[in-house]
Amino acid sequence: MICPFCSIGFNITGSTITIQLKDDSQGHWRIEQRVCTECGKMNLTLFYSKSKLGEETETIIYPRLSNRPQCPIEVPQDIAEDYNEAVLILNDSPKASAALSRRCLQHILEDVEKVKPANLSVEIDEILSRKALPSHLSESIDAIRAIGNFAAHPTKSSATREIIAVESGEAEWLLSVLEGLFDYYFVQPAKTVKRREELNKKLEDANKKSLKS
Repeated sequence: MICPFCSIGFNITGSTITIQLKDDSQGHWRIEQRVCTECGKMNLTLFYSKSKLGEETETIIYPRLSNRPQCPIEVPQDIAEDYNEAVLILNDSPKASAALSRRCLQHILEDVEKVKPANLSVEIDEILSRKALPSHLSESIDAIRAIGNFAAHPTKSSATREIIAVESGEAEWLLSVLEGLFDYYFVQPAKTVKRREELNKKLEDANKKSLKS
């Protein structure tokens, strides 16, 4: 079994506890509790079958998982925590997910781009006016206002932490935009630094002058 926490395979022999649940009109249910022998964290899986001898389907109920990409390790912890929570609650509460995503966006604009703190719409205007972002990112950020309909719902741009109504697909779009920004602001610069360090190491070994920072 692959542990969802540490992504390491572990031996479940002797480490599984089965909890038999009461059958209902739909079929038969049980829960298996497994503790990863690598990281020591618990995994819970729900099993269901229409009949006692029927084929079982299984669903991991803890930890909660998502089919979206994992947050890159290069992303600052405070932003990553909000993003990860936004991903996990997307299906349960798109409104709460969107609020967390808007807060992530403001963190990036204020902490990385140093835009003057204001409501989100004004901050987006400022970053777009600089014309420093690649066109695909500029268009994506600009589309946040169109999808979120800031004109009709100004609260979205002035109170990013509030749980307010979202347009269809807005929460998913916000996450996609954040993923593009993560790559641009954090992942690619980190890769560039690593490649430079590797090249400088090779130049050093060859007694050649290293690249300037």
